[in-house]
Amino acid sequence: MTDKHLTDPALIPPAPAVSASAAGGPLVTAFGGILPGLAYTVVIAAAAYAIRQVPGMGLVSPLILAIVIGMALHNIFGTAAIIKPGVKFALRRILRFAIVLLGLQLTFEQVRSVGVVGFSIVAFTLFATFFVTRWIGRAMGVDRQLSELIAAGTAICGASAVIATNTVTRGSDEDVAYAVACVTIFGSLSMLLMPALMPFTGFDPHAFGLWTGASIHEVAQVVAAAFQGGQQAGEFGTVAKLSRVMLLAPLVIGLGAAAVMRARGDKSAGHASPPMPWFVFGFIAMVMVASSGYVPPEVKMPVATTTTFLLAVALGAMGLETDMRKLRLKGIKPLLLGAAAWLFISALSFILIKTFM
Repeated sequence: MTDKHLTDPALIPPAPAVSASAAGGPLVTAFGGILPGLAYTVVIAAAAYAIRQVPGMGLVSPLILAIVIGMALHNIFGTAAIIKPGVKFALRRILRFAIVLLGLQLTFEQVRSVGVVGFSIVAFTLFATFFVTRWIGRAMGVDRQLSELIAAGTAICGASAVIATNTVTRGSDEDVAYAVACVTIFGSLSMLLMPALMPFTGFDPHAFGLWTGASIHEVAQVVAAAFQGGQQAGEFGTVAKLSRVMLLAPLVIGLGAAAVMRARGDKSAGHASPPMPWFVFGFIAMVMVASSGYVPPEVKMPVATTTTFLLAVALGAMGLETDMRKLRLKGIKPLLLGAAAWLFISALSFILIKTFM
């Protein structure tokens, strides 16, 4: 090789390109892809927690605030393409992981402490509310997916149940947002009205706590309402609500099994994979771990805080995927369905407690 070959840039062969794999592998590349959107949803969740520090906002769930912030940002400023991979990651992976962690807040001992009669009232009210709400939705002409999400949010545990159920129901982001709005509105009404009605119910603190735990939508709303009936009512209402949350697993698994059967019976479905909520088995496993007694109390509180924050991240992502114009197109019928479900669960649980407690 001559000196000219060594000094002429035009004749020097280019250095081989370094692939993404060589630079750090596909894992690094994938993580870099989701990082902007994931960071954005984390900031939204953090903002939701910050807003709760404002006087009067502490009773509002950070999950609700996160989806409202996400919707506001998306509908005012839009969502940049670079953010979308991380948003989808939060909607799928973060959500499922948070629901699995939710199981660590529940134990079989809590269910036992509610008693056979109390738990039977909670369970019957839950499943009756779910199926009656779905039936009313069909009669009103509300889409099946939206009816199921409103039914789940009302029957079980508000926004958490809505987003968990949607892994099987596969409604649109607007369906999820509408269902979350319904459980927020009517759960808040219960939170305000039930303590005011307590003197007229004839309930003792134990029965009042059971009524709030069996019928109010969000855990935070139950705590706020039940403790206005005294310490005993507050503690029993919280435990009754947590035993209700535990029933999220069998309901979502049942919906997944029903979806599998529908897919098999539908010739036009082709080879599309039907949804099956395998992560719910992780939720059940975490309940078993929590029930074993090997989880120290000092660990449970940070895990509970982390779980709620991760759910807020997922709801913030949901807000970033929600178009308000599509939400308005759904009209008032789903809101009326949410009202009917709220009245049904409140009345049914009241009647059962009056009759059997």
